[in-house]
Amino acid sequence: MPIQKITSGIIEDGAVSAADIVSVSNTAISGNIISSQITSVANTQITGTITGSQISSNTLSNTVFQTGSVENYMNATGLSFGMRNRIINGAMVIDQRNAGASQTPINGAYMLDRWTINVSQTSKLTQQQNAGAVTPPAGFSKYMGFTSSSAYSLLTTDYFVFNQYIEGLNVADLALGTASAATVSLSFWVRSSLTGTFGGSLRNGAGTRSYPFSYTINTANTWEQKTITVAGDTSGTWTTDTGIGLILTLSLGAGSTFNGTVNAWSTGNYLQSSGATSVVGTNGATFYITGVQLEKGSTATAFDYRDIGRELIMCQRYFERSYNIGSATGSFTNGFIGFNTPLTATSDIPTNILFKVTKRDTPTVVVYNAVSGASGAAYRASDAGSISVTGINYVGTNGVGNLSLASGSVNNYLIHYTASSEL
Repeated sequence: MPIQKITSGIIEDGAVSAADIVSVSNTAISGNIISSQITSVANTQITGTITGSQISSNTLSNTVFQTGSVENYMNATGLSFGMRNRIINGAMVIDQRNAGASQTPINGAYMLDRWTINVSQTSKLTQQQNAGAVTPPAGFSKYMGFTSSSAYSLLTTDYFVFNQYIEGLNVADLALGTASAATVSLSFWVRSSLTGTFGGSLRNGAGTRSYPFSYTINTANTWEQKTITVAGDTSGTWTTDTGIGLILTLSLGAGSTFNGTVNAWSTGNYLQSSGATSVVGTNGATFYITGVQLEKGSTATAFDYRDIGRELIMCQRYFERSYNIGSATGSFTNGFIGFNTPLTATSDIPTNILFKVTKRDTPTVVVYNAVSGASGAAYRASDAGSISVTGINYVGTNGVGNLSLASGSVNNYLIHYTASSEL
């Protein structure tokens, strides 16, 4: 029969097994509780182990966990306390380059931070943060939106996809390409004017290993959350340094050349599963996405919100600007960099370009006239003129050594800059 109550007692190891205990209070349990159903535990010290048990939500309060107990559980289940979401800017809140303006992206262009696009044909779609001004799903304020500009019929070699290239150091623990490869879970919120089966893929950096996946949008113009679980690839070559470690691709349309077998790792560069819906095939079709998360483990958990300051820093490892947040590149804003030439030298002119965040690798730096916005130029204070910058020298991961100018004069100069170290 069930034990109704134990109060202020000592239960020796092995004394209770497979029992139905309604209540335990003020009791020291020094052994193990195995395969038992306990309705309530209060003011009780458990120094042994709880094995094979389910603790319902909202049942633990004023409880002290032994150091390491929760961490060990989280690590064992893949729910680590570190960078749980391997996607940067998955909530689509950072848009340094475009400041929320609509773009007609070209192949290889970066859109919202960390998100790049590949298109085989130009002018078939537009992209914008919060395109269409619909209400984002609960818990989110931003999304990335695409709108088809025509009813384009895909050729076999066409592709219209957007990606996030994940640095190898951020996925090294997944042990991809080995017998210990970890399972990952992808989740995101999506909304489209179209319904049906859509596709995407996970790939290695070289594009020689691919896992095409599919998901279904059931109702038009309605936010739906999708979850995809992928067993880790035990084959292929996977980068674990500052190069491309893993590529997440989501497709807006791709020809048969880039279609692969769904839910299977294979050799090849596949962007989507066969039979996926083409967004660019319908004029005016929309596709919106946010809350993108890729995490270790077979369970998709709640979105890993990071504070906006940290998210921006993570983006700036790959791209930063001297312009104010929300201001377009090439506009006149405060925060420009000033330097002077006390002599008439045209080279080795010191600057004050120190990057806000150490870059992934030596970046490509572009300077702009701080007033006119002209690229490759500096504003000359003496006559409000412009002078060409002919060299950006001694660039490192933390800043720029000096500049070279087209002509020399004793003067003060003002510039803005961008620095890109994208994958």
